[in-house]
Amino acid sequence: MTVNDNTVARPRGHPDYAKTLPCAAESAEPARQLVRTALRAWGLERLEDDGALVVTELVANAARHTNGIMIRVCVSRPTDDQVRIGVVDRSKIRPERRQVGDLSESGRGLTMVESVTDHWGTDLLPFGKRVWGVLKGDPVE
Repeated sequence: MTVNDNTVARPRGHPDYAKTLPCAAESAEPARQLVRTALRAWGLERLEDDGALVVTELVANAARHTNGIMIRVCVSRPTDDQVRIGVVDRSKIRPERRQVGDLSESGRGLTMVESVTDHWGTDLLPFGKRVWGVLKGDPVE
């Protein structure tokens, strides 16, 4: 199973799936494809909708709030029942969940990430940050 030209599904136990993409809203679709590929390879198809939501929001935040050229999308499986989806960008500014009004057209991304993940957070890196969310779900045997 492949996603675009350079992403190949790896068996369970491989540390992660990753792809470098432009820091743009249009990168959400290839990022979703990467997440779907990883989840299907691991037998975690039922997490696809939540995984797609998480990566879409993280890519959108990077595209909107950073001025880098590229992002790195990473999908890893730290344990059999956990999947960690992260987006790395060049900004060192930590994202903050905002309180928005009912009529606001934006600002709900991290609230949605929080609602579907077991937990989420930010890792500061020497060159920027990684924002991530962890989904939980037992694999289909």
